[in-house]
Amino acid sequence: MSLNVLSNMENIGEQMASIAKKLIPSWVSFVIQFSSFIILLLVVFFVAYKPVKKMLAKRADYIEQEIAQAAESHALALKETEEAKKLLSDSKSEASQIIENATKQGEAKYEAMMEEARNEVKDMKIAAEQDIEQAKEDALNDIRKEMVNVALTASKEILKREVDSDDNTRLAEDFINRLN
Repeated sequence: MSLNVLSNMENIGEQMASIAKKLIPSWVSFVIQFSSFIILLLVVFFVAYKPVKKMLAKRADYIEQEIAQAAESHALALKETEEAKKLLSDSKSEASQIIENATKQGEAKYEAMMEEARNEVKDMKIAAEQDIEQAKEDALNDIRKEMVNVALTASKEILKREVDSDDNTRLAEDFINRLN
Protein backbone atom coordinates (compact mmCIF):
# COMPACT_ATOMS: atom_id res chain seq x y z
CA MET A 1 0.00 0.00 0.00
CA SER A 2 2.69 2.33 0.63
CA LEU A 3 3.76 1.95 -2.89
CA ASN A 4 0.41 2.54 -4.00
CA VAL A 5 0.21 5.69 -1.91
CA LEU A 6 3.56 6.84 -3.30
CA SER A 7 2.48 6.29 -6.81
CA ASN A 8 -0.73 8.10 -6.14
CA MET A 9 1.29 10.93 -4.70
CA GLU A 10 3.32 11.22 -7.78
CA ASN A 11 0.16 11.20 -9.74
CA ILE A 12 -1.21 13.90 -7.51
CA GLY A 13 1.86 16.06 -8.17
CA GLU A 14 1.43 15.62 -11.88
CA GLN A 15 -2.25 16.31 -11.66
CA MET A 16 -1.60 19.47 -9.68
CA ALA A 17 0.93 20.64 -12.16
CA SER A 18 -1.56 19.92 -14.91
CA ILE A 19 -4.29 21.81 -13.09
CA ALA A 20 -1.92 24.69 -12.35
CA LYS A 21 -0.95 24.85 -15.98
CA LYS A 22 -4.56 25.02 -16.93
CA LEU A 23 -5.43 27.65 -14.30
CA ILE A 24 -2.49 29.95 -14.77
CA PRO A 25 -2.16 30.84 -18.40
CA SER A 26 1.03 31.52 -20.11
CA TRP A 27 2.30 35.09 -20.37
CA VAL A 28 1.58 35.31 -24.02
CA SER A 29 -1.94 34.02 -23.61
CA PHE A 30 -2.45 36.38 -20.65
CA VAL A 31 -1.29 39.45 -22.62
CA ILE A 32 -3.50 38.53 -25.61
CA GLN A 33 -6.51 37.98 -23.40
CA PHE A 34 -5.87 41.18 -21.44
CA SER A 35 -5.42 43.17 -24.68
CA SER A 36 -8.63 41.69 -26.03
CA PHE A 37 -10.40 42.68 -22.81
CA ILE A 38 -9.09 46.28 -23.05
CA ILE A 39 -10.10 46.47 -26.72
CA LEU A 40 -13.54 45.14 -25.78
CA LEU A 41 -13.83 47.78 -23.04
CA LEU A 42 -12.82 50.54 -25.48
CA VAL A 43 -15.31 49.33 -28.08
CA VAL A 44 -18.07 49.18 -25.46
CA PHE A 45 -17.02 52.61 -24.16
CA PHE A 46 -17.11 54.31 -27.58
CA VAL A 47 -19.97 52.33 -29.11
CA ALA A 48 -22.29 52.01 -26.15
CA TYR A 49 -21.27 54.21 -23.20
CA LYS A 50 -20.67 57.52 -24.98
CA PRO A 51 -23.86 57.38 -27.11
CA VAL A 52 -25.91 56.30 -24.10
CA LYS A 53 -24.31 59.07 -22.04
CA LYS A 54 -25.10 61.61 -24.81
CA MET A 55 -28.65 60.31 -25.07
CA LEU A 56 -29.08 60.55 -21.28
CA ALA A 57 -27.63 64.09 -21.30
CA LYS A 58 -30.02 65.07 -24.13
CA ARG A 59 -32.90 63.54 -22.19
CA ALA A 60 -31.86 65.41 -19.04
CA ASP A 61 -31.66 68.69 -21.01
CA TYR A 62 -35.07 67.97 -22.56
CA ILE A 63 -36.57 67.28 -19.14
CA GLU A 64 -35.02 70.47 -17.73
CA GLN A 65 -36.44 72.46 -20.67
CA GLU A 66 -39.85 70.89 -20.16
CA ILE A 67 -39.72 71.71 -16.45
CA ALA A 68 -38.67 75.30 -17.24
CA GLN A 69 -41.46 75.62 -19.82
CA ALA A 70 -43.94 74.15 -17.35
CA ALA A 71 -42.79 76.66 -14.73
CA GLU A 72 -43.16 79.51 -17.26
CA SER A 73 -46.57 78.22 -18.31
CA HIS A 74 -47.61 77.93 -14.69
CA ALA A 75 -46.41 81.48 -13.96
CA LEU A 76 -48.20 82.74 -17.08
CA ALA A 77 -51.36 80.88 -16.10
CA LEU A 78 -51.22 82.39 -12.61
CA LYS A 79 -50.69 85.85 -14.09
CA GLU A 80 -53.59 85.40 -16.52
CA THR A 81 -55.75 84.02 -13.72
CA GLU A 82 -55.01 87.10 -11.63
CA GLU A 83 -55.78 89.34 -14.61
CA ALA A 84 -59.02 87.45 -15.21
CA LYS A 85 -59.95 87.82 -11.54
CA LYS A 86 -59.18 91.54 -11.71
CA LEU A 87 -61.23 91.92 -14.91
CA LEU A 88 -64.08 90.01 -13.30
CA SER A 89 -63.90 92.19 -10.23
CA ASP A 90 -63.78 95.34 -12.38
CA SER A 91 -66.70 94.05 -14.44
CA LYS A 92 -68.71 93.36 -11.29
CA SER A 93 -68.04 96.82 -9.90
CA GLU A 94 -68.81 98.39 -13.30
CA ALA A 95 -72.05 96.40 -13.51
CA SER A 96 -73.07 97.49 -10.02
CA GLN A 97 -72.23 101.10 -10.96
CA ILE A 98 -74.35 100.80 -14.12
CA ILE A 99 -77.22 99.34 -12.10
CA GLU A 100 -76.86 102.10 -9.52
CA ASN A 101 -76.84 104.79 -12.25
CA ALA A 102 -79.85 103.21 -13.95
CA THR A 103 -81.68 103.11 -10.62
CA LYS A 104 -80.87 106.78 -9.99
CA GLN A 105 -81.99 107.71 -13.51
CA GLY A 106 -85.20 105.72 -13.06
CA GLU A 107 -85.89 107.43 -9.75
CA ALA A 108 -85.16 110.83 -11.33
CA LYS A 109 -87.52 110.07 -14.23
CA TYR A 110 -90.15 108.86 -11.75
CA GLU A 111 -89.82 112.07 -9.74
CA ALA A 112 -89.96 114.19 -12.93
CA MET A 113 -93.07 112.33 -14.12
CA MET A 114 -94.69 112.70 -10.70
CA GLU A 115 -93.87 116.41 -10.64
CA GLU A 116 -95.27 116.79 -14.15
CA ALA A 117 -98.42 114.92 -13.12
CA ARG A 118 -98.77 117.13 -10.02
CA ASN A 119 -98.37 120.23 -12.19
CA GLU A 120 -100.95 118.91 -14.66
CA VAL A 121 -103.37 118.17 -11.81
CA LYS A 122 -102.73 121.63 -10.39
CA ASP A 123 -103.30 123.23 -13.82
CA MET A 124 -106.44 121.14 -14.31
CA LYS A 125 -107.67 122.18 -10.85
CA ILE A 126 -107.01 125.84 -11.63
CA ALA A 127 -108.76 125.49 -15.01
CA ALA A 128 -111.68 123.70 -13.34
CA GLU A 129 -111.93 126.42 -10.68
CA GLN A 130 -111.86 129.06 -13.42
CA ASP A 131 -114.52 127.12 -15.34
CA ILE A 132 -116.62 126.85 -12.19
CA GLU A 133 -116.19 130.55 -11.45
CA GLN A 134 -117.11 131.43 -15.04
CA ALA A 135 -120.10 129.11 -14.92
CA LYS A 136 -121.13 130.63 -11.59
CA GLU A 137 -120.90 134.14 -13.03
CA ASP A 138 -122.78 133.06 -16.15
CA ALA A 139 -125.43 131.46 -13.97
CA LEU A 140 -125.67 134.57 -11.80
CA ASN A 141 -125.95 136.75 -14.91
CA ASP A 142 -128.65 134.47 -16.29
CA ILE A 143 -130.46 134.56 -12.96
CA ARG A 144 -130.18 138.38 -12.87
CA LYS A 145 -131.58 138.67 -16.37
CA GLU A 146 -134.39 136.31 -15.47
CA MET A 147 -135.04 138.23 -12.27
CA VAL A 148 -135.09 141.49 -14.19
CA ASN A 149 -137.58 139.98 -16.62
CA VAL A 150 -139.71 138.70 -13.73
CA ALA A 151 -139.46 142.05 -11.96
CA LEU A 152 -140.46 143.90 -15.14
CA THR A 153 -143.35 141.60 -15.69
CA ALA A 154 -144.42 142.05 -12.08
CA SER A 155 -144.05 145.82 -12.24
CA LYS A 156 -146.13 145.96 -15.43
CA GLU A 157 -148.86 144.08 -13.71
CA ILE A 158 -148.72 146.23 -10.62
CA LEU A 159 -148.50 149.56 -12.41
CA LYS A 160 -150.60 148.57 -15.37
CA ARG A 161 -148.52 150.62 -17.55
CA GLU A 162 -145.37 150.33 -19.60
CA VAL A 163 -142.21 151.41 -17.83
CA ASP A 164 -139.44 152.95 -19.90
CA SER A 165 -135.99 151.39 -20.09
CA ASP A 166 -134.41 153.75 -17.53
CA ASP A 167 -137.13 152.98 -15.01
CA ASN A 168 -136.78 149.30 -15.83
CA THR A 169 -133.04 149.26 -15.21
CA ARG A 170 -133.30 151.26 -11.99
CA LEU A 171 -136.08 149.09 -10.59
CA ALA A 172 -134.26 145.88 -11.49
CA GLU A 173 -131.00 147.01 -9.89
CA ASP A 174 -132.79 148.06 -6.72
CA PHE A 175 -134.50 144.67 -6.58
CA ILE A 176 -131.25 142.78 -7.09
CA ASN A 177 -129.43 144.89 -4.48
CA ARG A 178 -132.12 144.09 -1.93
CA LEU A 179 -131.75 140.36 -2.67
CA ASN A 180 -127.98 140.33 -2.16
